[in-house]
Amino acid sequence: MDKIKMALLRKFFKVLAAFFCGGAATVNAQEIPPMNVLFIGNSFTHMNSMPVMFEKLAISKNIKINVVMSAKSNHTFHMHSERPDLYEDINKAKWDYVILQGFSRELSYGNEHIDTAVIPYFQKIVDTLHKNNPCVKLLLYMTWGYENGYAYMNEIGTYEEMSASIESGYRYLAEKYDLAIVPVGNVWKEVRKNYPDFGLYQKDEHHPTKIGSYVVASSFYSAIFRSSPEGGYAAGLDTKVALAIQKTAYDYIKNHLAEYKLNRDIVDVLYRFTKDGKFEVSCFANFPKSTGIRWDFGDGDSTSSESKVTHYYKTFGEYKVKLTLEDGCGERIIYKNVYFKEPYQPKTPQASKPQTRDTSIKKKI
Repeated sequence: MDKIKMALLRKFFKVLAAFFCGGAATVNAQEIPPMNVLFIGNSFTHMNSMPVMFEKLAISKNIKINVVMSAKSNHTFHMHSERPDLYEDINKAKWDYVILQGFSRELSYGNEHIDTAVIPYFQKIVDTLHKNNPCVKLLLYMTWGYENGYAYMNEIGTYEEMSASIESGYRYLAEKYDLAIVPVGNVWKEVRKNYPDFGLYQKDEHHPTKIGSYVVASSFYSAIFRSSPEGGYAAGLDTKVALAIQKTAYDYIKNHLAEYKLNRDIVDVLYRFTKDGKFEVSCFANFPKSTGIRWDFGDGDSTSSESKVTHYYKTFGEYKVKLTLEDGCGERIIYKNVYFKEPYQPKTPQASKPQTRDTSIKKKI
């Protein structure tokens, strides 16, 4: 392979890095089919084409992704469970991630209500999703309180009360099904508190403006990819507004990964030159339901069955780290490419020849 092709290939590997671990490790493009993501929800999902915002944000960060939305206004999980078109959407692809969003108030009514008015219908949807793909990762989309609460119920009559009740309901559902939550409502709360002039609500005081929907999209990017959306697609917003939202979303999600179970079923491969000149790669896999894992570092030197391991290469070069994972989905193999680039060595400078100046006067003939 000539030097130009090699340089382009290395650049492409670096571009893909953000998808897996924020720029630290890469995967061969031929091994990455587009990620398939399905959003199931209502107007809090489809308003301002939020899933399209999320998709464009991911694409702008060089992530291969296919996003589909199956959303109907004012729909509860009960109503979703009776939609034939929802099941058609579920069966259109083997989804990697499915986001599930309930009606804005249905999870704020208390656990007894959730047990009867939500669980049976949520169960039906989940069963269908697992039948389509047993290894699908389900994420709960925790929404936000209305701007001034819901006046028709004393228990959620203020923004603070409604926000707390919604979070309690999503936590209850997450515990029942052992699911991760994307705490959009709490990111929303941070933006609302720190940037009160942004205008997150429409005039009805509960639907999101375009800026509000961008808060949602940035939250999902931060949660799914565990990297910052900073510098990505801004959806036409003022650059400073978009950057503030991106940073707020990532900072909140990053600091609450374990709390909302967003640190599960992940692989990180990070590599660096140490201060003492070693070629270090740190590998981490968190798959709580796995029955066995095995790392192969691609240098023929050693392997490991630990979930967290550090390995040292002997020299510069490109290495393919291979993780073999066994769980209820069978055996899966995940590759990450590691590249230690040899420092540029300038050519030895040639001694310059002394320059002589002709000072003679030439006469015109």
